[in-house]
Formats: sequence, structure tokens, C-alpha cells
Amino acid sequence: RAVLRKATALEYKIQRRALRKEDFINYIQYEVNLLELIKKRRARIGYSFKKDEIEHSILHRVHSLFNRATGKWKDDVQLWLSHVAFCKQWNAKHQLSKVFSTMLAIHSNKPALWIMAAKWEMETRLSSESARHLFLRALRFHPECPKLYQEYFRMELMHAEKQRKEKKEFEQAKMDLEEFNYSEEILNGEMARIVYRDASQKIKGVEFQLAVLSIAKLFDFTQDLQKEILESLQARYADEPLTWDYMARRELELGSLQPTEHTTKQKKVSEMAQREERCCAVFDEAVGAVPTENMWKCYITFCLERYNRKTNSEELKQKRLERTLSVFSKAHESNLLSEALYKQWLQLLLDSSLSEKAVEVAEAATRHFSQSVEMWQMRLQVLIQLKRDDVTQCFEEAIKHVKSKGTLPLWTLWVEWSEGTNSKEDTEALYQRSLHATTPAESVTMKEMYLDWTYRNSGYKKVKRLFTSLCENRPFSLDFFRKMIQIEKEQESCRMLHLREYYERALREFGSTNTDLWLDYIKEELSHPQGKPENCGSIHWRAMKMLQGDLVEDFVSKYTLLQTGHL
Repeated sequence: RAVLRKATALEYKIQRRALRKEDFINYIQYEVNLLELIKKRRARIGYSFKKDEIEHSILHRVHSLFNRATGKWKDDVQLWLSHVAFCKQWNAKHQLSKVFSTMLAIHSNKPALWIMAAKWEMETRLSSESARHLFLRALRFHPECPKLYQEYFRMELMHAEKQRKEKKEFEQAKMDLEEFNYSEEILNGEMARIVYRDASQKIKGVEFQLAVLSIAKLFDFTQDLQKEILESLQARYADEPLTWDYMARRELELGSLQPTEHTTKQKKVSEMAQREERCCAVFDEAVGAVPTENMWKCYITFCLERYNRKTNSEELKQKRLERTLSVFSKAHESNLLSEALYKQWLQLLLDSSLSEKAVEVAEAATRHFSQSVEMWQMRLQVLIQLKRDDVTQCFEEAIKHVKSKGTLPLWTLWVEWSEGTNSKEDTEALYQRSLHATTPAESVTMKEMYLDWTYRNSGYKKVKRLFTSLCENRPFSLDFFRKMIQIEKEQESCRMLHLREYYERALREFGSTNTDLWLDYIKEELSHPQGKPENCGSIHWRAMKMLQGDLVEDFVSKYTLLQTGHL
């Protein structure tokens, strides 16, 4: 009765004149949950009768609900995918075939859906012909889609592999193969070769060639095809860093194909070192042929990857480190190192305890990228870490080179360093200077830091005077006022008069956009020993006048919760 009552209520909702998608989703979800419950109960009590009357009728109802929903909201891809998932879960192959057909007629502009449908045909229905037909239809809509060509290429190779396995099993069973008519061309992956040749004419770019090559390498009968792709790659994209990167890394794999049984650890290490040397020889040739930033980046990335690999051989690790540092130096001499690579170089030098070299590199990096805040920041961090004497001089140089906008990280680093190193007077002078040197938006952060530092070092009276003087120059942040309120609350003789002044100043700046500030002010009046609860009414009235848009409703609901003691 409960099931019937619930289903009736849901059915009424989808019979309205004005239909809502949520009603269909809720109904479908309810029916799916019911199916799951029936499945569990059947498993528990071992009852397997009357499936046609129970499950099949519910499945039919869910399919019809999905069909109505997708018919009404055709553009909702998620709805279609939910129907697909439901069909897969309940093994409704015939129904799923119809769903894919209708969905692809409407959403033919989405390659991922074509791939999904073809994959299902290939892997679940074991129909290579249907999958091929779908891919060919998809390529009519998307003739230059790399992903479609890649998956079509993969499908043809999978089909060839499947036929090779079938033929092998039939041969082992000594069956007559003439009636099966296996084509040698298809068995050798000729269909995939045709797909590749067609794709390579339409799709330019080394990334596609490498993706296809990586797919071909998954199958053990594609040596000729791999050779053709590789030759095409070298002929058409000889100036591409990725081509050289692939050719160099291939040296590692070529070495690993040889049998490694009965070899000692020392022999393995020396063999690995030889392979890496061969890779580096190719990379050296590459940076000579294609002297670009990207080419050096590929070379350095390879060296760093090898260096970061775990090895028990200290000799090999040392060799990798020396090679990496050497490559960094060569790239630097060629003026083809990017900011990111300078950072990695510095980090590597610091990790390897090569501090003097790190200082030199940091200096060279700031010469090369004199406008970069990050580069100056890294150089300064290196000098601070090594406790060098020329830190102040370097800060001055950095501020001189970098434009005022964006210098906030440098100023924060400078004052933080000064707090721990210089006298109070020097640090205060630096804070004052930073307020004028940074942009108004960035000076907000400096004001907060200045306030906090003054309170920690000079006490309440000094920070109160500073707060008053800082309030003369906008802009401010809410945290600036909250910091001062917090400082006042920490005093033994916390005076409500001062708190009111700080809240009023904050409300002048943020009263129209922040509801919590008004509520905190009201709470303060209610809870403080010197507070005046009779002021809450006027604060509430002012808040209603000042707040904008939906914030008024938000304030009213929070104020009500406050009055009832729930906030």
C-alpha cells in the first residue's frame, strides 16, 4: 500500500500540464531504489519467481519515464547518460541500442558520445562492424577530431587482435579455416593503417602522431605500422621538440627490451647509465638542431625525472646530478631557460648544498628576468636562508627594478625579515615606507601587518595611536578593523566606548555589504558590561537602511535567530 501510495503521488506530478524535470528524476530514482530493494530481498530469501510481473513491469515503466523525460528535455546530456547507465546496469541491450541511436541523432556534435556508443558495440555486443559504422558516421560530423581517429584506430587494432586469437584457437583445435575466411591484411592491422593514413592527412601536429604511436605499441603485431608512424614523425616533424623528446626517451626502452636475466646489480647499474648516456646523446643533438626554450625544457625535464628516480647506487645518483646541473648550465649559457626552470635549478642547488652556486644562479636569474617579482623573491629567499650580509642591498635593488604594482610579496618578505633581524626603529621606518611604495589595494595588507607588529612590540597605547593615523588614508580591509577590535577586547579594561568607535568606523566602510558586522555590533552591546542594549533597536534600523539587496533578508533571518538564542 505504501509503495502504491508513493507511486501514485509521483505519477500525479508527471501528469501535470506544467512538467518539471525534477519530478521525473524523483520518480525514476524511486523506481530504481525499489528495483534494488526487490533484488536484495530476492537474494536474501532465495525467491526467483514472478520476475515478469514484478521487475519487468518496473523496468518498462522506468524506460518509458526516461523516454518521456529525454523527449521533453532533449538538450540535457546528463539525462541521456543516466538512461544509458540504467540500461547497462540492468543489461537492457536492445533498449540501449535504441537510446544510443536517438541520442546520437540529437547530440551528433559531441564526439565523446559517439566514442561511448562505438565502445559499447565493440566490447559488450562484440560487433566490430557496428562499431566501425558508428565511427565512420561520427567522422562525417567531426572530420578533424583527433580523439575520434585515435579511438577508431584502437578499435581496428582490437578487431585485428581478436581475429588473430580466434584463428590461433581454431588452428589449435585443428579446424578447417577456409569457411571462416580470415583476411591476412586485416590480421596484420591494414585497416588501422588506412585509418592512420587518412587521419594524418587531415590532422596536423606531433601530439596526434605520438598518441597513435602509443596506441600501436600496445599490440604486439604492429611493428611495421609503428615503423611507418615513426618514419612519418621524423620526416614531417623533425623540428618539433616533442619528436626529439620521444626519440631520446625511446633509447631507454630499446635497452630494456633485451633480456636481463643472470645480471648482477653492478651490471644493471652500468647498463642503465649507458642507456641514459644514449638518451642524452640524442638530446644533445636535438638542442643543436632545434635550439629553443621548449627543447631545453624537454631535456631538463628528462634529466630531473632520472635524477628523482630511486636508486641504491650512489655513483649513478651522483652522475645523474652532475648531468642535470651541466644541462642547466648549458641552457643558461644559451639564454633559453624559463622562469620555472630557474626555480627548479635553484631548488636543486640548495638541496645539493651548493649554496655559492645558488647565489650566482639567483643573481643571473634576476638579471635575465629583472621585472619578475617571483625571481627577486627567490633570490632574496636564497640570501636570507644563507644569512648573507647583502640582503638589504638586494631588497633595494629589487624595489628599484620592479614596478610598484605587484611588489607586495617583496615588501612582506622584507618586513618579515627585518622583524627578526633589524631594530624596531628600522622596521617601523620600513613599514612606513611600504605604505607609500605599494599601490592602495596592496597597502591594505601592509596596514594589517603594521598594526599586528606594533601591538606585539610596542603595546596598546602605541597601536591605538597608529590605528588613528592609519585611518586617515583609505582603503581599508575588514580584517584591519577586526584586528583592532580584537586588540581592544584583549585589554583588562576593555572599554565599550572604544569598541563603538571601531565598529562605527568599520560600518562606514563595509556596512552596506556585510551583515555579520552589524550582528557582531549588536552582540557586543548586549554582552559587554558597559554595553547599552537599548541601542540595538537603532543599530537594527540603520542596518535595514544600509544593507543592499538580498543581504536585508539574510540580516533579518540571522537577527531573528539571535533574538531566539539560536545564533
